[in-house]
Amino acid sequence: MPFTWTGLNGDSQMIAGGPRYPIWFTNLIYHGSLYTLTYKWPGLDDHRCSRIPGFTLDTLNQKLGTARFVGRETLQRNPRRHVNHWRVGVVVPQLPPGKHLRFPLALGDVYVDQRDRGTFWQVLQFGVQNLFDPELDEWLVMNTFKHTPGKVRLPRRCPR
Repeated sequence: MPFTWTGLNGDSQMIAGGPRYPIWFTNLIYHGSLYTLTYKWPGLDDHRCSRIPGFTLDTLNQKLGTARFVGRETLQRNPRRHVNHWRVGVVVPQLPPGKHLRFPLALGDVYVDQRDRGTFWQVLQFGVQNLFDPELDEWLVMNTFKHTPGKVRLPRRCPR
């Protein structure tokens, strides 16, 4: 299934799937809000656009800045990719180390090119942000990566 991620001036848009695929959705960071619009998903009848205000690219980058280094790895694909594996998560409640009951809301494994920190080749996301998936997860695997700005547009179905 195709996957694209474009950005310009602090806005970004990720599109997965499309009209010819069983899954088609977009996530946007647009003018300080995070939007999700699901056009197609098996068994889903609700196609409203959800909005979380107060979420910016800086918010995303601050959270990614808390990622923990897992290790150096080689992705066994063609071509093989030498990556640094990072893990980032959102857990509640946020408490100091110790024996406390905690719940993971979101976890992400990000596989970043060892020679270019701006290029990620693979992502596994797990958590409530993937409510529609029976396994609560989502894999992204990049075949190509271009570092050029792209157009980011808010779909008409999403309120400003």
